[in-house]
Amino acid sequence: MPMITADDGCAIHVEIAGADGAPALMLSNSLGTNIHMWDDQVGEWSKHFRVIRYDRRGHGQSAAPKGPYSMERFGRDVLSVLDALGVEKTHWCGLSMGGMVGQWLGANAPARIGKLILSNTNAYYADKKIWDDRVRFLESNDLDKLVDPNMERWFTAEFRASAPQTIARMREIFLTTSKDGYVACCQAIRDMDFRASNPSITAPTLVIVGAKDPATPPSQGEAIAAQIKGAKVASFDAAHIANMEQPAGYTKAVLDFLKN
Repeated sequence: MPMITADDGCAIHVEIAGADGAPALMLSNSLGTNIHMWDDQVGEWSKHFRVIRYDRRGHGQSAAPKGPYSMERFGRDVLSVLDALGVEKTHWCGLSMGGMVGQWLGANAPARIGKLILSNTNAYYADKKIWDDRVRFLESNDLDKLVDPNMERWFTAEFRASAPQTIARMREIFLTTSKDGYVACCQAIRDMDFRASNPSITAPTLVIVGAKDPATPPSQGEAIAAQIKGAKVASFDAAHIANMEQPAGYTKAVLDFLKN
């Protein structure tokens, strides 16, 4: 699958499934993951859409140029991918960081976005300390010191116990993330603020929350939905990576929203 060069020269890894003539659906990953977090969804969604997955800069097989990064930079990477593929408009499904990038796109590139799914995400952090502390911790530690706390945030205890193979796969994905890229993404999350721009979003929007999500609690998703006119909210019995913890329900809810 292609490596696409963003407008600043960064190589972005992209994979595509589904018919060329089908409507586009672009998927965007959470912090510390790669395109394979969507493996449970691609088979079904690609029956209806041209599914475009990509590794955000600093993640997966994409390049990890020196930071700082920003949500605008991530959004422009997406536009570079769409332009290179000749895609004028795409639906968007982004989880966590992917939902943050989706908020930027919805407000700043409305002509390029069809329907918008913002999953397990936030619009603004009033308290920057959590991100400053994580960046400072990584100055003298590697990502392996964060992998266990991350799994506890990403998945409920019940799911971790019942799906050890999935947890092992996600641990491996997290540990292969570029530390420099991860840190630069943490800084971008710390600095984002979509409170003023979200009310300008006109795309039909579905906000997905995890009822047991400690990383982006339901109240944060509900606040986003309140900012976007007509936005709907769907809740799943899951922690942060809701699409993996409740794959069947998640797959169906997104498909129902996009098809109706």
